Amino acid sequence: MPSRVKPGRWRSEFLQLNSTHPPTTAVLKINMENTKMFMKRTKIIAALMLATAASIGNAAAEGGPSDMEIAHIAYTAGNLDIRYAHLALAKSDNPDVREFAELMIRDHTSVNDQALALLQKLGATPVDNATSQQLSANAKAKRDELAALDGAAFDRAYAENELGYHQFVNKTVETAFIPAADNKEFKSLLGSALAVFKIHEDHAEMMVKSLR
Repeated sequence: MPSRVKPGRWRSEFLQLNSTHPPTTAVLKINMENTKMFMKRTKIIAALMLATAASIGNAAAEGGPSDMEIAHIAYTAGNLDIRYAHLALAKSDNPDVREFAELMIRDHTSVNDQALALLQKLGATPVDNATSQQLSANAKAKRDELAALDGAAFDRAYAENELGYHQFVNKTVETAFIPAADNKEFKSLLGSALAVFKIHEDHAEMMVKSLR
């Protein structure tokens, strides 16, 4: 059973902060600057996701990825998010960011272990592919960008990336991978993983809001 972060604290602290401390002109100016930075980062994330989506689209046009290609993509995506989480633990002092990062490590490790166990049971081997390679290249660029940030700037950028990443991965798993999977056990594992990842997406969204 995956560990879950209680979302209420992020939401309640965010609402309390805004109700007890009305924004001053200086705060509003800072918020505008933060909004501009958020929009810029969102455009960058979107561009990276579009590049990966193009790879998935090409695979679909060629008849769709095989189960073992999907397995490789899913395992790669999980490992990449684990690496993002380790970076967050190395750079952030924010308790909520650290708690979220620890959750990512636990849950994605658990899902990947289940995938490896199923592959071993089936006697199957994941197949590397262009989508996995694109994901890895995009993640390296994003890690380099995050590593150059510190403090609150890092926390916001990490949270925004986690939200965008989970939105993209969840949509891909739900609309492309699950329908394309042939093996019933593998399809079931993808469905279970998606339920966990949707919880991650909700938590990431609350984290983004609390850090603005």
